[in-house]
Amino acid sequence: MRYEDIQAALEGTGLLCRGGFKPDPDDAVPDVRGETDAVVVIVGNAGSEMWRHFDAARGAERRRHEQNPLNDWTAGVMRPIAAELGARVHFPFDRPYHPFQRWAMKADSVWRSPLGPLIHPRYGLWHAYRAALVFEPGFALPPRPAVENPCETCPDRRCLTACPVGAYEADRYDVPACVGHIATHEGRSCIELHCLARRACPVGREMVYEPPHAEFHMSKFLTNAAKRYVVELPKDAGA
Repeated sequence: MRYEDIQAALEGTGLLCRGGFKPDPDDAVPDVRGETDAVVVIVGNAGSEMWRHFDAARGAERRRHEQNPLNDWTAGVMRPIAAELGARVHFPFDRPYHPFQRWAMKADSVWRSPLGPLIHPRYGLWHAYRAALVFEPGFALPPRPAVENPCETCPDRRCLTACPVGAYEADRYDVPACVGHIATHEGRSCIELHCLARRACPVGREMVYEPPHAEFHMSKFLTNAAKRYVVELPKDAGA
């Protein structure tokens, strides 16, 4: 097995290999214990290439009747690929939850941004992690690129001041304030084009999610968060 073989198996899905690591016991990778030569390869997306494949397979009308269409599509794509490659596969939506952000920071050149999500020096905040493939025995991994955290050289951190309701401060995210805003007509831009604070980041501007992709994620976020924080949604929310 080679790392390049995994990316080849992902062709036609819009998904990408996002690096790999050799797990330690503290990484809580299921069924990996003690001395092992296992390797974990993270699979994810950047920009909206994955969205185009997902949207073609599960159009808007079908998605209206599915609770977790992206999770279901991801599992349907990745399970046969994992079987073909001889790997075990885990997902961020598995229960109990796996520490995907910790795994990503071991596998990829990413750092926690002032907004919370991990930032990548090329993709900015416009990426995500969708699966982890566990190979045992493992194989050689490519070295991680030697790059710097772009947030450390950002002169003004506009991401922390762009939110119209001040939901973001360093190490703090006021979820009720965010949800209360995007549930209104004034917050519609955050639904249709994605979070204003995230859009203020100058890194990875060419990877910003396309409007249908952005609206899918933000509508899902609004629907789920509104239930928790008891926010009344407009009649067209999530449409």
